[in-house]
Amino acid sequence: MKKYLMAGVAGILAGTLISTQFAGPLLAQEAEKNTNVYEQLDLFGDVFERIRAQYVEDVDPEALIESAIDGMLSSLDPHSSYLSPKDAADMRVQTSGSFGGLGIEVTQEDGIVKVVAPMDGTPADIAGVETGDFITAVDGQSVMGMTLDQTVELMRGPVGSEIVITVVRDGVEEPFDISIIRDTIKLTAVRSRVEGNAIVLRVTTFNEQTYPNLESGLKDGIEELGGIDNVNGIVVDLRNNPGGLLDQAIKVSDAFLDEGEIVSTRGRSPEDSTRANATPGDLAEGKPLVVLINGGSASASEIVSGALQDHHRAVVVGTKSFGKGSVQTVMPLRSDGAMRLTTARYYTPSGRSIQALGISPDIVVQQPPRQPADATEAESSPRFRSEADLRGALNNDSLTEDQRAKIEEERAAAEEAAKLRDEDFQLAYAIDLLKGLSKIGD
Repeated sequence: MKKYLMAGVAGILAGTLISTQFAGPLLAQEAEKNTNVYEQLDLFGDVFERIRAQYVEDVDPEALIESAIDGMLSSLDPHSSYLSPKDAADMRVQTSGSFGGLGIEVTQEDGIVKVVAPMDGTPADIAGVETGDFITAVDGQSVMGMTLDQTVELMRGPVGSEIVITVVRDGVEEPFDISIIRDTIKLTAVRSRVEGNAIVLRVTTFNEQTYPNLESGLKDGIEELGGIDNVNGIVVDLRNNPGGLLDQAIKVSDAFLDEGEIVSTRGRSPEDSTRANATPGDLAEGKPLVVLINGGSASASEIVSGALQDHHRAVVVGTKSFGKGSVQTVMPLRSDGAMRLTTARYYTPSGRSIQALGISPDIVVQQPPRQPADATEAESSPRFRSEADLRGALNNDSLTEDQRAKIEEERAAAEEAAKLRDEDFQLAYAIDLLKGLSKIGD
């Protein structure tokens, strides 16, 4: 016993000696770092004063400092930035669900402004802006070299005014212009409709209206179909949804989960990490779920699709999502401005990071290009002869009139569903999948 005690004491003494020996150099290194920081701040002050005194024109000192702050933040990643008092106010309005603009979510990739997604029914969507487009100029002015916030500011303007953006699109050889009329963007966060015996919930954004809209839309769809027993399943359409509020993504996920983790965030320090869990209750009462995603599904959309996928609550269909797996915290600053700073990463329940990887669908389904408007029906769907077309074919006299009517009704419903494939192949695939899943459960 004494030997162990002595060994322990010797270890403690040795540790004290070692820490004392290394404390000096470590403190010296820290002091040197602080000195370098102060020198750099002095350099900043020197440059600021020289610009203010010697630049060819008078400059606004406040604007100079704001630009310097924005440059510092935007150098970190595409999503950190400075928000002027006006921008901070605009952001608060936007998350409430109504704002002025074009209706596009943008990011910056290798210094070029890229469209994450146009929002449904907005001027940009109607004008033909697509996910993945690169914006190179606004009203003839190049935006190359501008920060993301500077480009966004350039695209803002009075409601009713025209803006021309120059776009580079994959698969199109030359850049081209798109004319857009600015308008007040009033987003309906969730649109619901019934297709066959499936309920389609089109979620366009995650703002304060999202969960209430989803809950009421689902309720309306169940009532239209005459009760939950008549519902084959539910499609949650997150395509071209650029994200939004984290709490709304958690609520939408929780709407279809009874238990388990929804999402976790991990920051630089352990105390910055959070975890959100589901509460009992499934609005869909266990009915099959299909989630639709594509390259324009980002952030909050990826949290929902990742949570439902990891818990095997939904089949995810479409193409790989955008891959924005970082958390931005908006921190108020003096003079009513704010800074948007990336503070953590999102992780799905299985521990996957979304960042730069996105959510991979369970079933990859590409949206095929639209058929030319002048394509004839004969070219797109040739008609084959059936038994009933043959001369002298026997009649089917084993069916009652009610049975015949039922068959004709089912055939008409199937043909109606087939029309949807021409309009939206991915959605039609999702609805067909739900129909198949509901048959397995019968």
